[in-house]
Amino acid sequence: MSKFKRRKFLGKTAALLSAMVAAGFISTSAMAMDATTTGQAVTDTTVTVGILHSLTGTMAISETGAQQAEKLAIKQINESGGILGRQIEIIQEDGASDWPTFAEKSRKLLAKDKVAAVFGCWTSASRKAALPVFEQENGLLYYPTFYEGLEQSHNVIYTGQEATQQILAGLDWVAKEKEAKTFYLIGSDYIWPRTSMKIARKHIENVLGGKVVGEDYKPLGNTQFGSTINKIRLKKPDVIYAAVVGGSNVAWFKQLKAAGITSDKQTLLTISVTEDEVLGIGGENLEGFYSIMKYFQSQNNPSNLEFVKEFKAMWGEDSVMGDVTQAAYLGPWLWKAAVERAGSFDVDKVVAESEKGDIELTAKAPEGYVKLHPNHHLWSKARVGQWNKDGQATVVFESELIEPNPFPAGYQ
Repeated sequence: MSKFKRRKFLGKTAALLSAMVAAGFISTSAMAMDATTTGQAVTDTTVTVGILHSLTGTMAISETGAQQAEKLAIKQINESGGILGRQIEIIQEDGASDWPTFAEKSRKLLAKDKVAAVFGCWTSASRKAALPVFEQENGLLYYPTFYEGLEQSHNVIYTGQEATQQILAGLDWVAKEKEAKTFYLIGSDYIWPRTSMKIARKHIENVLGGKVVGEDYKPLGNTQFGSTINKIRLKKPDVIYAAVVGGSNVAWFKQLKAAGITSDKQTLLTISVTEDEVLGIGGENLEGFYSIMKYFQSQNNPSNLEFVKEFKAMWGEDSVMGDVTQAAYLGPWLWKAAVERAGSFDVDKVVAESEKGDIELTAKAPEGYVKLHPNHHLWSKARVGQWNKDGQATVVFESELIEPNPFPAGYQ
């Protein structure tokens, strides 16, 4: 049979099988008879996945919500019949806010536990440490955090926003809305804040015609911001542009307030604070400041209202949902959609389905709607939220859907 005829025959066969599944003549499990031959932890009744986040250390304040959201999604998938007729079982590991530990735990999950997919990492440093392991072992990582872009891997699905969907959109908004010309950049000292600020500086200077009047980085976990605050007082920027990460945010915002730098006197836009961090910071300590994200818990749409209700039912009424928490929730649902289209848990087959660019979520997308792009990132909207004293944000700006572009010309 020629390659063309063979491809046409296989295409027709796949379409017929899909139609038979939709009509109820055969089950998805019947389409996945080879699922237990992939070398993964898959039986006739179960499939095992990994969850890898920091449960301890400075990043736990940010990552706790992500693993809770992933567990909620998996619970809901199991209750709805599972995936290819199999119930999902979880092996959870603690990255402990330590990048070599993320690599070590990734290798355990993939090489020893043989998990079919991993949902995890938060910082770019943890992702970069784990990435070679996923590529060597041909594992599949669903990574939920907004990040600097400049990456695309066969073995990663990025469910958070990349730089053009957050950094550039936020700077454009604040420059227009606040007529901002001068910026002070402050971040934690590792790859994501440094790369993000490099992109921000280029956009401020080359596109917006503004000026960066100061730039400062502090070690991850740092709690002393006095010198930076003194520089900000001296420079008097129109905007403080912040990428302080994890537990350091508690000290950062409390010290700003103690120094009299509040929203009635100073515009601050952060790309790293979600409801998860605000729970530790206290809404009274950043009231009136802004975050640029793709999701806020306060969004009023049916999918989000159901998500918030189910999340609180599982994790308690006092729990909150932030941008990364929501993006983490998307991971298992996107994986389920791709696996069921592939009829297999095989990573290459799942990735091939993911790269077709037509996997969409609406009913299970609290942010409203997402679509998976062939470049492994999601189409999404940028939203600016202004923080209230109660720890929730009022959305003051919402963009149109932004196509992901992890390698923007002129920013590399």
